[in-house]
Amino acid sequence: MAEENEKTQPAEPTGRQLAAAREFVAKHGEAGRAVVENIGRAGARVMLVGKDGAIGDVIVTSVETGEKLVEAVDGLEASTWDNETVGATKIGAKYRRRMASPR
Repeated sequence: MAEENEKTQPAEPTGRQLAAAREFVAKHGEAGRAVVENIGRAGARVMLVGKDGAIGDVIVTSVETGEKLVEAVDGLEASTWDNETVGATKIGAKYRRRMASPR
């Protein structure tokens, strides 16, 4: 019974998740932002916004894991979808078409 009441530690980000976030920062500027969003049972989505305005994401198992990912990657700053972060994004025509139509 005591084991059921103990909080489990959130999973650490995987090497693949860390590599994806580090690659994004390397390609899109050292002053990137990261917004961690709960996506329900699937876990959490870490939305990345590069210094150049590019966007990307990494899916992790929980919000806590996403926060650990942001802390572990040099060049990422934890953020929210405030005016400054939204204004920093640059979504090009190619990406807009991709979002609007089936592949």
